[in-house]
Amino acid sequence: MRDKNYSAARVEQHTKASIGKSERHIERKNESYENMNVDLSRTPMNVHYQSCGDQTYNAHLDKLVEDGSVSLRGLKKDAKVFDEMIFDVNTAYFEERGGYEYACRFYGEVFRFAQKEYGPENIVSAVMHADELNTALTEQSGHPVYHYHMHVVALPVVDKEILWTKRCKDPELVGTVKEVIHQISHSKKWASKKETDENGHTQIIKSYSLLQDRFFEHMRDAGFEDFERGERGSTAQHLSVTEFKVKKETERLDNLKTTAAFMENSIRFLEGQTEEAQKKADKAQARVDKLVPKMEQIEDLARKYTSDADQVLPQPDVLESAKSYREKKAMPLYRKIIGVLRNLFSKYLTLKHDYEDLQRKYKREIDSGNQMKKTIKRLNEEKDSQSGIVAKFYALCRGYGEDYIESQAMGILEREAMERQQKELARQRYDRDAR
Repeated sequence: MRDKNYSAARVEQHTKASIGKSERHIERKNESYENMNVDLSRTPMNVHYQSCGDQTYNAHLDKLVEDGSVSLRGLKKDAKVFDEMIFDVNTAYFEERGGYEYACRFYGEVFRFAQKEYGPENIVSAVMHADELNTALTEQSGHPVYHYHMHVVALPVVDKEILWTKRCKDPELVGTVKEVIHQISHSKKWASKKETDENGHTQIIKSYSLLQDRFFEHMRDAGFEDFERGERGSTAQHLSVTEFKVKKETERLDNLKTTAAFMENSIRFLEGQTEEAQKKADKAQARVDKLVPKMEQIEDLARKYTSDADQVLPQPDVLESAKSYREKKAMPLYRKIIGVLRNLFSKYLTLKHDYEDLQRKYKREIDSGNQMKKTIKRLNEEKDSQSGIVAKFYALCRGYGEDYIESQAMGILEREAMERQQKELARQRYDRDAR
């Protein structure tokens, strides 16, 4: 049976001082997102339905106040003046309906809902994020899966009537409306309402619950179906996905120990291979060292028989004829020199071949040893890293409880999956554009 999909709409409040962090996240102004699954190469695919251009959120607000479009009258310095609405549906909902293109249409309608809630003039920014990877569903499906959601930053503006006071010179005007200002007030914008149930009991309905109702009804009326409204007063609307994420992450953490044991065995094997390679290299070097004196002997012999001819040829005896000198002294010496040179050249070629062959073997063994050392170092680093992750995880579980830690990991897992899928889809889109 297929899991149900649930819609979610929540509101976070921000002061002028605190909005900057959210703005950097929403508008992707950070240079890196080490703790999130944000693929910056896919960020251009994020859709801006509303933007304040080069202005910051605070600069945009200041401009509206200066123009008289909105008022901060009577608010404290740390008042909540920005609302960040986050609209969301289970990741699988979009994945099953075409992904990016469907999400663009869906959140285009969500933007129209936000305009109806706040008024188009009070929307500061509206962005659909398409660059966050859902790691859990990516692992389950075997291909990148992205989590599409929308951030809407708006000003909670209400119409406030300013009445004439007793200081007015015209008594007839006292208590009448002097002016209507567009006052920023989160508490008045999202005031809870009282309702009487069928038994006559009065109950308070939270404004955010009513927002969930209006959001769900608006999207269903616009033709977007196959999802349910999040359960009232519950945090279980995404339990099916959450359970899967926790299950997958627990499996990954359990596998870390097995991976670490495998790495230890690999390291021991490679260390043995490195020692063997070093022994072979030392043996080859010893053979090379033995060849060096022989090469030096050949060089000495070559120098002896390549000296000046007057120093090598014997002197003729007195009254000795040329024929006798040639046959008895010159020719025997010439034959001896030729024989020595031939023998010398043959040994030289043999030694040269052996020497070069040993040099090649020595280099291979040295290179092999160096490569194994690098592999051992990398495996040790990976083992230490994974051992640290396991230790930290179980330490946190002991301190806070395993259920709490796993629930907190949910958002991080989802963003990790988004990153990988975003990179793959960006690559595919680039390939299509290139063709």
